[in-house]
Amino acid sequence: PDLGRRFAERKRCADLECSMLMCRGKAMRDFKGPDCRFVNFKKGEAVYVYYKLIGESTELWAGSVGSDFGYFPKDLLEINHNYSNEELELPTDETDFVCF
Repeated sequence: PDLGRRFAERKRCADLECSMLMCRGKAMRDFKGPDCRFVNFKKGEAVYVYYKLIGESTELWAGSVGSDFGYFPKDLLEINHNYSNEELELPTDETDFVCF
């Protein structure tokens, strides 16, 4: 993906604040992101998904592993639990793409 400032203009969330969990999955292999906007994980770890980028960067989702939060390729996740079937389409914000 193009690692410009913003990965996408829109996202799908379970609620207006994108604070509710959408789903949980198991990492199918280790992942180490290219910068601090990404979350790293090891194969078998639980990954919790809060929102999914849509538009030009549909391969990235945002979620947490333990207390770490960031982006990861959705193809590395095997979904094993859905928390919400509700999906709201919202614009992304500059703060969605900063390092914490």
